[in-house]
Amino acid sequence: MSAPADQPNKRAPQGKRRRSKKAKGFDLWRTPPALPEPTPVVPLDDPTALLRSLGNPPLQGQSAVAQHYLAAVVERAAGLATALAAAAGLLAEPTEDD
Repeated sequence: MSAPADQPNKRAPQGKRRRSKKAKGFDLWRTPPALPEPTPVVPLDDPTALLRSLGNPPLQGQSAVAQHYLAAVVERAAGLATALAAAAGLLAEPTEDD
């Protein structure tokens, strides 16, 4: 089926095809740049503060139970993060204020 006379053919002529540009190579086995020194990890007093700031979960009739379980997961994750930081020697030293 050909295009009407008042509309130009939008297809490119068969003889002229676009050539794709070749992607630049990437050296996969290069030495990566050095990482910066890690900053000390300071455990939070209340790891669930952000979770509570979002409000109750939108679960009809179950928001209190869901809030409890979500808080338990966040507290567990914070405890594990603190333990990993201590094991790696990255736990911040307590200050006189603590």
